[in-house]
Amino acid sequence: FFHSLSSLSSIMSAVTSSLSKRQEKDLLSLFSHARLHLLYKASIHGFTAAAFHGRCDRQGPTIIVAYNAAGFVFGAYTSKDYAQSGQAVIDGAAFLYSISAERNKPLRVGSISGKHAFTDGGPGPNFGALVFLHEDKPAVQSNPGDCFNFQEAEMHGNDLALTEFEVYRVEGSLTGLGDLLEKPWRNIQWTSERKQQLMTSIQNYLPEIKAVNQARVLLVGPVGAGKSSFFNSINSAFRGNMTCQAITGTARTSVTTQYRAYTIKTGRRGGTLPLILCDTMGLEENADSGLNVDDIVSIFKGHMKDRYQFSSCSSILEDSPGYQKHVTLNDTIHCLAYVIDTCKVSLLSQKMLDKLTAIRKRANQLGIPQILLMTKVDEACPLVAKDLKNVYRSVYIQEKARQLSDSLGIPLSYVLPVKNYSEELELDQNTDILLFMVLEQMLNYADSYFENQITD
Repeated sequence: FFHSLSSLSSIMSAVTSSLSKRQEKDLLSLFSHARLHLLYKASIHGFTAAAFHGRCDRQGPTIIVAYNAAGFVFGAYTSKDYAQSGQAVIDGAAFLYSISAERNKPLRVGSISGKHAFTDGGPGPNFGALVFLHEDKPAVQSNPGDCFNFQEAEMHGNDLALTEFEVYRVEGSLTGLGDLLEKPWRNIQWTSERKQQLMTSIQNYLPEIKAVNQARVLLVGPVGAGKSSFFNSINSAFRGNMTCQAITGTARTSVTTQYRAYTIKTGRRGGTLPLILCDTMGLEENADSGLNVDDIVSIFKGHMKDRYQFSSCSSILEDSPGYQKHVTLNDTIHCLAYVIDTCKVSLLSQKMLDKLTAIRKRANQLGIPQILLMTKVDEACPLVAKDLKNVYRSVYIQEKARQLSDSLGIPLSYVLPVKNYSEELELDQNTDILLFMVLEQMLNYADSYFENQITD
């Protein structure tokens, strides 16, 4: 159960945990079988109450991790939501803690009997004895005896200036998170018959316009979200064995450097599906790195040839090698799929959201239907990792889907959880069903695009 934080550096790109291995182990020792997911890091997101509430409200059980120059790691756990209700919140499970190199195990302090745990207001988290982000600064106000009692030298070494401040969501059997809905929010038939039905429907698809041979779907998303892995997973599911045609990896910058338009075959010597999946360089926060919006618009319009080499310094121009001047409806994009790592939903920066919104605006102007794929649902929720059929019963996955819908202005019905093949050696029926459901929706939305085209 100690793997989740140690893999944060590969999961979270630039936003990673500041905990050492020893501190991580000590922190997790405060719980029974807990998993931690980094929600907020003040050095990245800002040392303000607004930044804290924007990423930590209504996240269920959370733990604050504050760092100071004296070498103390200290903070507060609550099993309740932050909601800016203005109320004094009673929480028998809440505690303060402190970790330091001089102690063999963490100091743990429960609340004073009969006292509330924290005041759920608009400023920084206020546990009475410890008030974090005091006055929107990297600082803590210390008031031992208010809700919690401790010796200041033991809690924080009398150093109230913060060098870093993080908040993690706590998941595990004893935290109250990881709940399952009584009824799934989408009804799925997890049967071999349903899988075969989906495969047949996809193979027999015919575009609404006779002049078009294949629906063309563009995959766009941040670096490491799983775009190339999604294509490999689809290709594997239809071929009947694991494939790795698209290059994948866990680097912080995009592994994909070329524009690729992939066809998918059914079986080793089978026919080609009526679908082309177009893979792109990953999006990055900064304007001068990763795939830029102008190149995406050129792809929308069909001007970029397969294997065009992306440049973060400049967009494709009419005289660029790989620019296709004369295009038909076969070359344009018929459906846009945003690919987002479910583990990173709470960590999407405003710059990334702005970039995605700009792409969405241009796609809307061109009448391109859009869907959103939530990848790595098994990494994000232990209940889904245990049984993929829990994906539409997981309270957490439903909450992340709603969060993405709200952030990007995409209707919830267009948000689809999916699991890519990553470490498996054999195909799995439930994984295939989720993948094929996504393809079916892509083809349905491509039809909507064709219906809106004016043809002779």
